[in-house]
Amino acid sequence: MPFKLTDTAIRNAKPRQKRYKLADGEGLYIEVAPTGGKWWRIKYRFGGKEKRLSLGVYPAVGLKEARSRAGEIKDLLRRGIDPGEERKAAKAEAAAVEIARGQTFEAVAREWHKKKSSGWTPRYAVQVIQRLEASIFPELGPRPIAELGAPDFLAVIQKTEARGRLEMAHRLAQLCGQVTRYARLAGIVQADAASGLTEALAPAPVRHHAAITNPKEIGALLRAIDDYPGEVVTRYALKILPYVFVRSGELRGAPWAEIDLETATWLIPAERMKKRRPHVVPLAPQVVRLFHELREITGNGPLVFPSTFSATRCLTDMGLLNALRRMGYDKETMSIHGFRGLASTLLNEQGYRPDVIEAQLAHGEKNAVRAAYNHADYLPERRAMMEAWADYLDGLRESAGHSAVGGQL
Repeated sequence: MPFKLTDTAIRNAKPRQKRYKLADGEGLYIEVAPTGGKWWRIKYRFGGKEKRLSLGVYPAVGLKEARSRAGEIKDLLRRGIDPGEERKAAKAEAAAVEIARGQTFEAVAREWHKKKSSGWTPRYAVQVIQRLEASIFPELGPRPIAELGAPDFLAVIQKTEARGRLEMAHRLAQLCGQVTRYARLAGIVQADAASGLTEALAPAPVRHHAAITNPKEIGALLRAIDDYPGEVVTRYALKILPYVFVRSGELRGAPWAEIDLETATWLIPAERMKKRRPHVVPLAPQVVRLFHELREITGNGPLVFPSTFSATRCLTDMGLLNALRRMGYDKETMSIHGFRGLASTLLNEQGYRPDVIEAQLAHGEKNAVRAAYNHADYLPERRAMMEAWADYLDGLRESAGHSAVGGQL
């Protein structure tokens, strides 16, 4: 059937009170609206039913383009394909692609971070996102997460490994694995592409916090702390730390409001704990005495261990570490975290129950029911252990003093 329309006829077609059609042939026609708009449409039969499709608006779609599109539809019909259903499928696929483009690795990672960070300490939350921003987002961040495979993640992480930062490479692999696992559980992707990446990396060096565990050397360390000539708040922090062996940040950031010297109890709230659970520290009489002495110095402010430069900011970890270095303890010999290792090693050697020691160290308990039990029921045992531990440390200190005097004689 010969085509009937020309560009001139279409341009000159005037609007009427009602819509009308100008047929071109083989089902193709242009529909003129009362407003003057002109739409290309094609009618066809499929499965015994008459159907219609829009082919665009004139003049954006000219006569030649409309006939070409009509020809594609006729070709689908000859192959037994319903052009209308084919168009729906194409639209659905395009929509899925558009959604995938919006679900980039960075977008999903930030969504994961927002949901998980409420259970982390603020410092760790910042640390996690900064690691992703520095090492992963620049290359993988803009890409749809559904398109990423294990080789993509590995290629980026191995750049960190190649710089000799093996521990950081393992941490990045674990973070990517957590993000893709979240994406799988959320239905964003079908598979966890970053699972098991650490198996393709060189083993990370085992990191040990230097700690003195020889009783005689511990006594010497305690006397060195007593004699430390530096800033008084730093000295008191180091004097108290061996007795309580909490984490450095938990000690340094302590406000006076957490410490009840009447009941000899220090209650650290969940938001200041690494595991985001409240922690009770029973205070031995020696520790209560030290806190009373320190209150005479810093009790007018909110913090137990304020910075030298600001009453509203706490002593820094570097301040404690520098004090150790000035006493002659290098990084291979003793660290601030080493006070926890020191206590753990000796208390285990002395036969205390591991569960009680772990509870006092505030190590995570995976079983929530058991964790609640430990928190409530181990407290009497922990208090007895902490008092005996304080007496033990005092004995080591005293022995070290006698040894020093004997050596001088």
